[in-house]
Amino acid sequence: MTDSRRNFIKKATFAGAALLAAPAVFGQEGKKKSKEKAPDPVAPFKLKYAPSVGMFREHAGTDIVSNIKFCYDQGFRAMFDNGLMSRPPEDQVKLTGELQKLGMDFGPFVLYADFATTSFVLNKQDVRDMLINRVKEGVEVSKRTGAKYALMVPGRFDERLHRDFQTANVIDNLRYCCDIAEPAGLTIVLEPLNTYRDHPGLFLTSVPQAYAICRAVNRPSCKIVEDIYHQQITEGNLIPNMDAAWSEIAALHCGDNPGRMEPTTGEINYKNVFKFIHSKGYQGVICMEHGLKDRSKEGEARVIQAYREVDSFEV
Repeated sequence: MTDSRRNFIKKATFAGAALLAAPAVFGQEGKKKSKEKAPDPVAPFKLKYAPSVGMFREHAGTDIVSNIKFCYDQGFRAMFDNGLMSRPPEDQVKLTGELQKLGMDFGPFVLYADFATTSFVLNKQDVRDMLINRVKEGVEVSKRTGAKYALMVPGRFDERLHRDFQTANVIDNLRYCCDIAEPAGLTIVLEPLNTYRDHPGLFLTSVPQAYAICRAVNRPSCKIVEDIYHQQITEGNLIPNMDAAWSEIAALHCGDNPGRMEPTTGEINYKNVFKFIHSKGYQGVICMEHGLKDRSKEGEARVIQAYREVDSFEV
């Protein structure tokens, strides 16, 4: 990296970095704690936090490649794009090709997430055919881009059918999906979502529920994407639940609660959560699936600095 490039990056994040550089003050006498060394603002993070394409558009504009290069220069080593399947094929290749060039990972893309339809919970051939065709489309995207994880949401529950029957149908339908995904090297990751704040009426809501389904499907191509924001709302007990379900977790999303903004803006102790994830030897992606508390250039710098703060755990 050139000196001019490094200076630009440091200036872009200076406002946030200053927050860590200032020592905290404690005690009635106003005695200062000894200063801790501020994190290097361009060093790679300990974990693969993944901004969405366009998260830092005030700094990097709207060009895909410029966004990826900016994130790399800030120390991020992964990206994600929920809307990959809806992009023109040439943009799909452009995005993932640049990531591969820089040695960056790519988080799960959304393969199926229809919040308005009752689908996976039904034992109907037309539903099964729709899901199979959707997975076939995802396989083509995977072949084109090298993306290996595809996110699926099992849709709404059926108020007229016992939950246990619905669970059995979800398991059967997932096996059909895995029959298509697995030979192509594509892993389906199921995302439990909260129904209290964001997605009322959905079938899959908790990590224990997703864990039981993955164990029943019993295929290496069916795993969980743990969204820490959603699970804080649904069940809490974040670290013990992640630990219990760890064998089935293949990807992670993050966002603070309340507000679904960057870490340090809410109640989740992300420094401890990320320390736990690191201790498990996790090498996958943590998608930064959240908004920005301040949509401005300074706000973007604060997001980067927030990840420096929560990534500063001891190993």
